Amino acid sequence: MLNEIERKSDLEVINKSEAGFILIIASSARMLAQTARASGFKPLVIDLFADLDTQSYAEDFNKITTLAKQYLKPAVDYFIKTYQVTQVVYGSGFENHPESLFYLNSCLSILGNSPDVFIDLHDKPAFFAALNRLAIPYPCVCFSQPDEFVDWLIKPMRAQGGFGIRRYLGEEVDLDSYWQSYQIGQQYSVLFLADGLNLQVIGFNSQWATNLGDGREFMFAGIINSCDLSIEGQSRVVEWLQKLVPLFNLKGLNSLDFIDDGVQSWLLEINPRPSASMQLYEADLFKRHIRASLGELSHEPHSIAGSTGYQVIYAQHDIIIPDEFLWPEGCLDLPESGVICRTGQPICSIMSHKMQAHTVMSALLTQQINLQKRFLIHGI
Repeated sequence: MLNEIERKSDLEVINKSEAGFILIIASSARMLAQTARASGFKPLVIDLFADLDTQSYAEDFNKITTLAKQYLKPAVDYFIKTYQVTQVVYGSGFENHPESLFYLNSCLSILGNSPDVFIDLHDKPAFFAALNRLAIPYPCVCFSQPDEFVDWLIKPMRAQGGFGIRRYLGEEVDLDSYWQSYQIGQQYSVLFLADGLNLQVIGFNSQWATNLGDGREFMFAGIINSCDLSIEGQSRVVEWLQKLVPLFNLKGLNSLDFIDDGVQSWLLEINPRPSASMQLYEADLFKRHIRASLGELSHEPHSIAGSTGYQVIYAQHDIIIPDEFLWPEGCLDLPESGVICRTGQPICSIMSHKMQAHTVMSALLTQQINLQKRFLIHGI
């Protein structure tokens, strides 16, 4: 927990034109490293991929096997000793490693939600009970095996990006899972900044999933900063946030996922960290994430010219990245030569910016098809 002196000191650091070293940790840290570098920081990166983009943005980097404390601690200790870094921003991947967040909190200033807030939001029984008290609708959930298995999904208590979500067919289920009724509709998210009491909406987004099989039927596939939800529908979601932000003491950049069938919206989850939609907006969100985490929520106007979309490209078969592979323009998160990507694993991602949302979607589809054709010749 930051005291007032530490909070002011951290604000002084980020307000400098050259903000200095900052530690970035995530399962895939490219987005945060890129935005940190663009904001004037010198990112020190720990993640699981160390892709070419991440290496180019990082002042130094360390690739580890998982974000479990036993693997994370030596890497963190190295950066503290070598660079005297004192601040850390975390991204995705800690859902199954909350102990690592508590470790980070013991030796660094976490710029984002505290470990306790992170834990509270992943305590599913308590979270949905809170939604009941606030009269916020969500698809029905069950924490014991239902009598019938029609239209139930199985969801892990702690996961990211749709991993582990699948249709329930009456089978035995891991104890660390719960059931939620399947809801037809368009999935959206809203990206927002918060200071623990107040919030600022950055934008509403549409997102989509893909079926990778083998218990990965609803994997995150892509997102675009375009949303056809009505103004009334968006206002309703903002009202949810006005209740949830102070209740959970949310700080920094967060996102809320929900689904809408054209008549009603249902809340799905809150991601208490910078999410993939962050990169769809040109609004210096990295620095604003830090300021909001430290209690300074600046309502800076930002305009959106056109639409930007982001999509993950998953391997349709085992491939090996050849030497000197020529990546097309718009590709991100590029693996090194010689890396083996197994079926269903992410290879890279793509982005497109156009004036119209439908042309963005068309461009992403074309890029995806062309990439997959090229990958066909590199199967193993």
